[in-house]
Amino acid sequence: MRRFLLIWTGQFISILGSGLTSFGLAVFVFERTGQATAFAVYALLDSLPRILLAPAAGVLIDRWSRRWVMAAADTGNALVTLAAAALYLTGRLDVGAVYLIVLAGSICSAFQEPAYSAAIPQLVPSAQLVRANSLVQFSQSTALLAAPLLAGWLFGQIGLGGLMLIDFATYFFAVGALLAVAIPQPQAEPRGAQRRSLWAEAGLGWPYLLARPGLLHLIGYFAGVNLLLNGVLVLTGPLVLSFADATALGLVYSIAGVGTLLGSFLLSVWGGPRRRVAGILGGVALSALGLLVVGLRPALPSVGAGYFILLFAVPMGSSLVLALFQSKVEPAMLGRVLALRTMLGRSTMPVGYLLGGWLADYVFEPAMRVGGALAGGPAGAVLGVGRGRGLGLMFALAGLGVLVLTLAAAADPRLRHVERDVPDAAPEPAAAG
Repeated sequence: MRRFLLIWTGQFISILGSGLTSFGLAVFVFERTGQATAFAVYALLDSLPRILLAPAAGVLIDRWSRRWVMAAADTGNALVTLAAAALYLTGRLDVGAVYLIVLAGSICSAFQEPAYSAAIPQLVPSAQLVRANSLVQFSQSTALLAAPLLAGWLFGQIGLGGLMLIDFATYFFAVGALLAVAIPQPQAEPRGAQRRSLWAEAGLGWPYLLARPGLLHLIGYFAGVNLLLNGVLVLTGPLVLSFADATALGLVYSIAGVGTLLGSFLLSVWGGPRRRVAGILGGVALSALGLLVVGLRPALPSVGAGYFILLFAVPMGSSLVLALFQSKVEPAMLGRVLALRTMLGRSTMPVGYLLGGWLADYVFEPAMRVGGALAGGPAGAVLGVGRGRGLGLMFALAGLGVLVLTLAAAADPRLRHVERDVPDAAPEPAAAG
């Protein structure tokens, strides 16, 4: 795993730098607007290009060198960050500019993330896929833990512009590691197949999944989970800031980072359960419990504990489902299938972001204020009333919804037996590239 670990190190340093900018920009947006809807728009613009560009990205990842796709995307993200720093330092940064910056960065990530995932099976043996994916989760969780703490301390020293300049510098580590390592490339399809249009070639992922309905049902399950999960996670900032300050928000993010850090570390050491589907459903069910705890009380101990449980469970579901796809899909088709999985599985996220922000501002928050429509009922008695309690109710309802979806998935024989019904992809010799 030496080549993988070198690339992983460069990406980890870059992710840590990106976390500084993301935290600073999120606080910047909320301070300027004070609305949950603004957070939802921020999250929508961050996710939409990754969904819409997924089919094209999948084809290009299978056609081109995955190493160079990652390097080009990292370079694009670096230039976007540099432009953001220039706007801030010249006093031209506003909420609209932040939205454009987030949109441009997401376009780059739409190519970088699936290329990274598709490259992993070319770098590590099948038996190590869960460990490799867990290490990726480990780097993301470490960044989630460290970035808010570093950002909170550095913000007072060097400001938002300084944070973005540090982020820009970290991209050199990511690109340098990619230039130093050759990533084997799967054997290309016959030349005639590559002459088809981009969209026609992207469509090849559909019959591939239709012939493997268990994988398609798994994607549908995560589309439902993403709708509920992201519809409330986008409200984390408004929820915490309804009873505490930005320092407390950074602490919650750090606690969540500790949860993901421990979850991904334990999974990387353990390697996951023999039956990956059982681990996936168990991990998602545990994350639903975390959502319920988050919504209970407007206090740091309960919100922090809920986020710890939630993020501790996330690596179990995400790493195992990615390893399952990596082991079941032929390398030459992996980019397209993973991109289609991204497009379908995340297609509900924008709906969740917009619906969550609107429901928070105009339905649940007014209903849970003193004298509101739900304040005098069971919800008010259990969760309390006042500012932020509508958000708490949304977290609790989302947790219950995820549990119901998980029970339905466990009752689906196609999904439950996907490991038995879909054969492992045959290993393919590949030339370095």
